[in-house]
Amino acid sequence: MFKSLLFVLRIALAWGTAIFLAVVTYSSLPFFGSFELPAVLFTLITSALVLAGAFSHIRRVKLIAGTVNRDTLSNRQKRQIEIPFEAGEAFDLLDAAVRELPGVERIQSARDSLQIKAKVARPDTYGEDELPRWNPLRWFGQPRNQLQATVTPAGDSGSVTLICEPDHPAWRDWFLVDDGTNFENAEAIVRALTRRIGERRRGERTHAEQTATEKELTEAKLHLLHAQVEPHFLYNTLASAQLLTRSDPARAETMLGHLIQYLRRSLPDAGDGMSTLGAELERALAYLEILKIRMGERLNVQVDVPDALRGTAIPAMMLQTLVENAIKHGLEPRTGGGTVWIRARRSEEGVAVTVADDGEGFNTKTAGTGIGLKNIRERLRLRFAGAASLSVIANFPSGVAATLMVPASADPQNGDSGHA
Repeated sequence: MFKSLLFVLRIALAWGTAIFLAVVTYSSLPFFGSFELPAVLFTLITSALVLAGAFSHIRRVKLIAGTVNRDTLSNRQKRQIEIPFEAGEAFDLLDAAVRELPGVERIQSARDSLQIKAKVARPDTYGEDELPRWNPLRWFGQPRNQLQATVTPAGDSGSVTLICEPDHPAWRDWFLVDDGTNFENAEAIVRALTRRIGERRRGERTHAEQTATEKELTEAKLHLLHAQVEPHFLYNTLASAQLLTRSDPARAETMLGHLIQYLRRSLPDAGDGMSTLGAELERALAYLEILKIRMGERLNVQVDVPDALRGTAIPAMMLQTLVENAIKHGLEPRTGGGTVWIRARRSEEGVAVTVADDGEGFNTKTAGTGIGLKNIRERLRLRFAGAASLSVIANFPSGVAATLMVPASADPQNGDSGHA
């Protein structure tokens, strides 16, 4: 109540001073100044309209703000809003919120300077005004408001300074009221930003949950691959070992040793599906050594992987999949067999691991379903968020070369650097 009385007193004092000066000026006029009735009527009517407008302003502010104090009664509103996004994203949210404000016009949006200025048409808050020409609180005011918003970068967030005010000089606030329209505009923008931030957060959570689900599904498929060694490979290897025990026990023992090494590296991992290039290379070489015993002179293997790169973190079973593709689709269909190369090199982009063969190459007879390569690309996307890739190209003069590009990293088991 005290704040309301002070506000009315301030308006009454300002208008009383203006009315007094007007009456004094009128009284000093020759001939007209002798008629006191017009001056008295002007004083009474203007005072009544001013007081009515002031109390109307107070009631409306209390209705929309819920409380009456100096800040809510003010024609000029300022808000400081923290947006938990980078300044550019914060500006985009602010720009969209301003453009949706009812009655907004003449928007000036400068993304480089992170500033927005706009005019806002002031609504007729009480419908058709009964005394539009005779209301003193509208005699020399503009029928619109204005706003200015600036985004200040603050690290990974943006701080918005929002000012909503009448489109007239500040001295007129002694005589005019805005009927709470600038308070409404400021609160509307705050609500719009809060809503948009909430939507962005919900979208991020949904995306994160979806990504986590996809990752879990992919890892589940990987664990299934770990747990289920290819039946034909296992059957053929055991059958070959059984035959060799009769004719060449030493080779049979060697084959079984490689099979044990392969199975040990193929057991499901309770971790996060990540391994190292060294561990994956051991698995692949055990697999190839078994095939070399079965294929004999038809299979040649060449490995060029520096020791310094063997600690590079890569998803488990990825190298194995590329090696199996090279054998199944490249060399096995070829009568004369061929060579499998495994090579690793460090570059500015990361570590490139290449599995190449000089087999049949790309053709419809040896082409697979593509599920293995698709699974690799999906796992790389989920694991490295776009920082890793798989490329498959034709090898020269024949065969296929598949290259994994992964970020250079320390050995997850011992923390050693992966510098070549």
